[in-house]
Amino acid sequence: MPSQLVCRPERGFPVAALRVRGTLDQVTGDALQQAVRLRLADQPTVLLLDVAGLRIGDPVGLSALSATVCEAQEWPDVPVVLCGADRPTLTMITDAPDCAGLRYADDFTAAVAAARAETVPPRIRVRMRPVPDACRQVRHLVTQACTAWQRSGLTATATLIATELVANVVRHAHTTMDFTLRPLQGGRLGMTVRDHSRRMPKPSDAGLSDPGGRGLRLVRDLTDAWGVLPVTDGKVVWTRLCADAF
Repeated sequence: MPSQLVCRPERGFPVAALRVRGTLDQVTGDALQQAVRLRLADQPTVLLLDVAGLRIGDPVGLSALSATVCEAQEWPDVPVVLCGADRPTLTMITDAPDCAGLRYADDFTAAVAAARAETVPPRIRVRMRPVPDACRQVRHLVTQACTAWQRSGLTATATLIATELVANVVRHAHTTMDFTLRPLQGGRLGMTVRDHSRRMPKPSDAGLSDPGGRGLRLVRDLTDAWGVLPVTDGKVVWTRLCADAF
């Protein structure tokens, strides 16, 4: 009989919480990754996994868990907390070197309550239509936010990158988009655009005389880090700007 894994999300932003039930193995690992990516796309403050009903079917299944940890650490840089693991499950996970970035909690409900009681960092999120005027809107938004968050030194670069991210959706994805802007520790700035196209962007090798194709090269060259998170209903293109990088 095929193994099964059920991932049920708990509502309540900014905390991402998933109740995971069933067997984690080579077959079901993809289901865990897809469920986690959907939660990460909302850019939570923490990712809590209730694994009280989880069984590790084989060690290969742990690769999905370790990939989840790596994605969460890279972007949106949130801690992953496993809650309620029984002793055999806990032993297998703690013995896996690639899962070293995990945190642990005994009780899922208590962990969720504690996480929701913490102060929520500031952020701005707007939904925009794929129209040319969206680029003007996002430049105005980023300029205001950089001033309010004492990151005026990043304004010129941030507005350029935000414009390219939004313009890419307007030109290629043709879907509504969610633009999110948030201040990060150390004077950094995070920006993302989530759309509903599965088409993955990539920097092109357009020449100087070509009419377009240089947008993502600018994003790559002017950011501290950037990437694409594929989710079942589209993708999230994320960026991080560091003032020390310029």
